Amino acid sequence: MTVAVVTGAGSGVGRASARALLAAGFRVALAGRREDALRETAEGFPDTTLVVPTDVAREDSVVALFDAVVARWDRVDVLFNNAGTNVRPTPVEEFGLGAWEKVVGVNLTGAFLCAREAFRVMKAHGGGRIINNGSVSASVPRPHAVAYNATKHAMTGLTKALSLEGRAHNIACGQIDIGNAATALTEQMGRGVLQADLELAAEPTFDVRHVADAVLYQARLPLEANVQFMTVMATTMPYIGRG
Repeated sequence: MTVAVVTGAGSGVGRASARALLAAGFRVALAGRREDALRETAEGFPDTTLVVPTDVAREDSVVALFDAVVARWDRVDVLFNNAGTNVRPTPVEEFGLGAWEKVVGVNLTGAFLCAREAFRVMKAHGGGRIINNGSVSASVPRPHAVAYNATKHAMTGLTKALSLEGRAHNIACGQIDIGNAATALTEQMGRGVLQADLELAAEPTFDVRHVADAVLYQARLPLEANVQFMTVMATTMPYIGRG
């Protein structure tokens, strides 16, 4: 029995990845803020899912999530640290502290809290794997997205820190950077998004199932092997050479 925790499992990349893991025989704890959406993700897998409404930005909620998983299955083998949020494009000089704290709370603090709790369980059970969703914004920023860019760059530092500390405990940590997977959150790509020159331009997307396949590949690796960083993106998106 292999147990995975997927955050942000109610839609998009999280839903696709959770269902790929379930189809491959994993037991999967589905975490997210909307219970109804999590139950939609769980459809067809009543015996191998655990629905746990969770706000990853709150420490008590994250602790309760991992307590529930351990109570049900006694272990955590894989964490897909996927939950994320953003706000409307805003120039840095107009970016409010509330918006900053919202994005940092989910994207960075939430990822840290989930990793910390997973690390504790994995260390006690001989190891495990953490997969962080970094986004291509972990390497190359978009304009008017200072908080998102900062948190995704910080995710790379978190991945490296977890990899370093995990060595002694058989805990692997890698990162998947995703560029323009087709989800509800990327629907605006076809209408036009800000480019480095502040012009609007449409961008291509690709089927989210390819991200799910990449997550499943990493989740299935033996702990002696790790994908440290992987980028999965629409082939023709303006990423290489952005700016």
